[in-house]
Amino acid sequence: MDLFSLLQSLSVLFALAKGAMPPAAALATGFGQWAISLPPCRTTSFEAASYVVCEVDPKLYSIELFWKDPTGKPYQSLHALHAAQQTSGRRMLLAINAGMYHPNLDPVGLYVERGREMTSAKTGSGSGNFSLLPNGIFAIGNKAAVRETSDFLKSRPQVDYATQSGPMLVIDGRLHPKFLADGTSRKIRDGVGVRGDGVAVFAISNDEVTFHTFARLFRDALGCDNALFLDGSISSLLAPGIGRNDDYWNLGPMIGVFRKGG
Repeated sequence: MDLFSLLQSLSVLFALAKGAMPPAAALATGFGQWAISLPPCRTTSFEAASYVVCEVDPKLYSIELFWKDPTGKPYQSLHALHAAQQTSGRRMLLAINAGMYHPNLDPVGLYVERGREMTSAKTGSGSGNFSLLPNGIFAIGNKAAVRETSDFLKSRPQVDYATQSGPMLVIDGRLHPKFLADGTSRKIRDGVGVRGDGVAVFAISNDEVTFHTFARLFRDALGCDNALFLDGSISSLLAPGIGRNDDYWNLGPMIGVFRKGG
């Protein structure tokens, strides 16, 4: 091949490569958009039961609580909350129900949203899981924390978000004293714990499990010295990036997670 033909060939190759650059850039952009839409979730198993676990580092993600829309009406479902966030231009990576609530969808116990206390803490005894004492509070302020209710109320830290639920699953590395290893009550359950490095860990079971098993998941498999039960049979998770789209209706408070700066 003479020099002229070689130069012509190089020119053609350069033109082809240049023409391919926009699609390649578009592909890279598309991949980037897909990657940032993925929630920090994975499927795992523990003692023959399957779970979805979402490990949320507050340094990288914003964890927020939601109950009512701007008109004062409860969102009622994770899908409605997701749609509202999309309309406002926010990309919600995952949402999960955030604790006990009354038939009118009011939270049972302490509920703080954007620094405003909307319902007060409940400390008395009663019936149901919430009153299987000790119960606890999941709070987001300078850091994420799960604390037993009386301990939280003693110091009463300033927080941006807080939700009270119960029972506690793990208390300073110990399982709730009323959980039985041979318990027979099995339900779909969701909860939240906080690891020593400050990462909030949300988990929802895909199979029906006992309180004892669910608590040991947080302590023994997920490394959470403190963990709180959020809800049972209507436990819900919405994480479109991994194809999880639970759509139970008439939910009370909810937790939404967003990537910071994204």
